[in-house]
Order: sequence, then structure tokens, then C-alpha cells
Amino acid sequence: MNRAVTVAHATEEVAPTNVTGLDQILVGGFNRNRLYLIGGLPGSGKTTLAMQFLLAGRDQGEPCLYVTLSETREELLAVAGSHGWSLEGIDMLEVLPTREEATAEQHYTLFHPAEVELGETAGLILKEVERTKPTRVVFDSLSELRLLAGSPLHYRRQVLTLKQFFAGRKCTVVVLDDLANDYQVQSLVHGVLELEQIAVEYGSQRRRLRVVKYRGVGYHGGYHDFAIRKGGVEVFPRLNAMPPFTGTPPKGLLSTGLPGLDEMIGGGVARGTSVLLLGPAGAGKSSIAAAFALAAAERGEHAALFIFDESEEVLFRRTAGLGMDLESHVRKGNILIEYINVAELSPGEFACKVAATAQRENISAIVIDSLSGYLNAMPNENFLVIQLRELLTFLGRRGIATMLIAVQHGLVGANMKSPTDTSYLSDMVILLRFFEAFGVERQALSVMKMRGGFHSRIIHEFKMRPGSMEVGRALTDFRGILTGVPEYVGSPEPLLEE
Repeated sequence: MNRAVTVAHATEEVAPTNVTGLDQILVGGFNRNRLYLIGGLPGSGKTTLAMQFLLAGRDQGEPCLYVTLSETREELLAVAGSHGWSLEGIDMLEVLPTREEATAEQHYTLFHPAEVELGETAGLILKEVERTKPTRVVFDSLSELRLLAGSPLHYRRQVLTLKQFFAGRKCTVVVLDDLANDYQVQSLVHGVLELEQIAVEYGSQRRRLRVVKYRGVGYHGGYHDFAIRKGGVEVFPRLNAMPPFTGTPPKGLLSTGLPGLDEMIGGGVARGTSVLLLGPAGAGKSSIAAAFALAAAERGEHAALFIFDESEEVLFRRTAGLGMDLESHVRKGNILIEYINVAELSPGEFACKVAATAQRENISAIVIDSLSGYLNAMPNENFLVIQLRELLTFLGRRGIATMLIAVQHGLVGANMKSPTDTSYLSDMVILLRFFEAFGVERQALSVMKMRGGFHSRIIHEFKMRPGSMEVGRALTDFRGILTGVPEYVGSPEPLLEE
């Protein structure tokens, strides 16, 4: 596959689309002097993507032509204006029936179905192409030709004639079509790009695309999320489509910010590994993750927190109450905080945000709080596990330590449940629990798993007090801590002080 990519782009010049992320998926862009199809239902983003393709050519000094068979010039200018674009320098040809023709119920065709190959309309297009000599052309759209052709045979003949007409004219042609799965057209073109718009039960619609076909190029297949915002289309390649990491990742241990926890895990968290903090709501998972990020900032490194479940204000107030000045490090730029709205952000865009952050200078720690919020952004649980594995692999290869937070349902007892089981993906699992002792609600911490090293298997008390947070003494005088209602087997006097 890599050999095919090398040969294709060593022998053929590429026309970049300048659509963020798309050129990466296409391994540079569209091979020049070929015919391409962009298919998708109305509203999926075909026109916007086609305009960006022409704007990229215009900005490189190429003559470009937009042939519209369905929308008026005013409608297209309005689309461009909504993105802040000017179409100045791009020739535009309207091929629409006049008012007189519509009144007389006359029909026009691009390619006449009789013996004459090109009709009057095709002659207009030919004349415009000869005049402007474009190197990039967009036809919007083939749906009009399909209706006018009247039969699949005539329609295929029209598309084939279109391909032959531009052959040898050193022109890269993109045709748009509302019918994405028209195999008659797909067999004729050099490449096919399919756009989809998916309605979700809550939140904004999700968009994704895939390259169905691209002859001679080892493109990155499968679905990739994308979004349309002011400024155009932005594509978010899947993580396995990202450029491979070629550097040498840093090694060593990172302090968690809690000396007692560092002691339990042999000195700290190994760079490039992942830690899963597991426990009920309020047990201290987010606070431990904040201490981990703060420790990185105090070492002169950078950390990033992607939070789904609370605002920055709440996070600052909560951590300040535990004696952690997170806000000042955020203002200095040592800690990046990104609030994730799962109703508006697709999983692919979130993964790209994390990947972009990971490639910033001096990033050593990333926190995802929480997996429950991440799960709500995914179509189903299976996709979460697959994408999470790719994300952890991506970060691990760059020597970045990742903390994941998973909230378990329930507060006490042995039947605590997680929304999804991701413990096998993590290199370390830290479990937090509430338990009752001497009529007081208390918290316990234990390290349940640690790949590649030895860790303490003793359960410790975890204390969160005004102005401080610490891992306390070993709870060796109790039996059944993880049940939530342990049995005290120590000396008669109270063992745990407030």
C-alpha cells in the first residue's frame, strides 16, 4: 500500500484541496487531470467542499470554473458569503432554463440524447471552457443530468462524454451528485468521496465522510468525522490516519502530586502509560487527576485536562479548597483546560483535539474527565473502546501519561458498576471507595493493577480535608473495605482519627 502511494505521487502532480484534514486522508489531494465524484444527500456539504477546492486553486493562481446546473449565481454567492469568502477570480457559468423556456415547458439537456453528441447547452459550456481554459472545474450537479437523460444508458453516455471532453485538457474536474451510491458513475470516475449527515437523538447533527475509491493511491479508508462551520469544511482524520511518530519518546516516572500514592506505585506513573481512576461520584478521582496535572506544571512541564462534567469555575473552586492553585498555572499556559460539550462535538473531533494537544511542546500529562461523558459522545460502546485504544496508543508512543476517569454507579456496596469496562486498556487501575467506620463516612484507595512493575496491594485511607489531600495510613485493621461496610478487626480503641 505504501509503495502504491509513493508511485502515484511520484509520477502524478497533486491538486491540494486545502480542506483541513482532507488532504491528509487523500495523501496530498486529488491527482490532477482526472475526474472525481463527491456524492451525498442535500445538506451534506458538497457545495461548500467544492468551493474550497476551487478557492485553493484560485489562491495558487489557477483559472477555475464553477458550472451550476441547479443553483443560481446569487445562491452560490450567498453560500460563499456565509463563510466569509469572495468568489472573485472564479468564473461561474449558469446552465439553467430561462423563464421563457420554463413557460413554454421546453426541456434543455447538457448532452442531447439524439445523434448529435452535444446540444446547445453543451456548446455554451464548451465555449466557456475554451475561453477560460480552467485547470479546476466543478459541475453542480449530476442529479440534474440524470433527470434530463431519461434512461440509465443515456445518463452513462453523458458522463462518459464529459470525461472524454476534458481528457487531455489538463483539467481536474469535480462533479457533485445527490445520489452517493450511483455505481454507473463511480465506475467511470477516478475517485469517489462520500459525505453523510447523521441525525442524532440529541444535539447537533454529526457529519462523516469516506473515500470510496481513489485509483492508484493508498488513501486512508473508513469513516472520518467532519464539521461545517464559518470558514468551511474541517475534516478530522481517524487517529490511525495521523502521521506516525518518528521521535524518541521520553522515559522516566511522573509524580502524581501525592507522595503517599507515589510510594504505593513505586515512585510515580511511567511516561507513556495510562492510569484509570475508578470509583463512585465524589470519591476524589478528579481531584487526584488535578494533582497529577499540577505536579507536571510545577516541574516546568505542561498538562492538559479535557473535562466533560464540570465547568472551569467549579474546577478552580474545588481544587482551591484542597490547596491546589490550578488557576494560576492555567493563566500562565502551563495547564490547558478544554471543556467538551458532547452534544456539539463529534468523537472524531475530540480525538483530533487531544492529538493536536499531544503534539504541542513539553506536554507530559493528559487527563480525560470522564469516560462517562466520552461514552455519551459515541454511537455505541464498542466504538468507544476501539477509539480509546487508538487514542491511548497514540499518546503512549509520544511518551505522554494519560489519566482516565470512570464513574461507577452507586456509592457503597459490592455491586458497583461501570458504564463500560476499559480497565483492560489501562496500564494502571486505581480504585477509590467509600466505606463506613465508627459511624463516619470515609474513603479508601487501592492500586488494583499495574503493568510492568510492582505496587502495594494494601488498601489505604484517602483523606480530603480543607486545604489538603493525602493518602493516609494502611487500613490493615479492617476486613471487607471494598464492600463498603467493613468489619473492624483491630484493637478496641478507635483507630481512625478525624
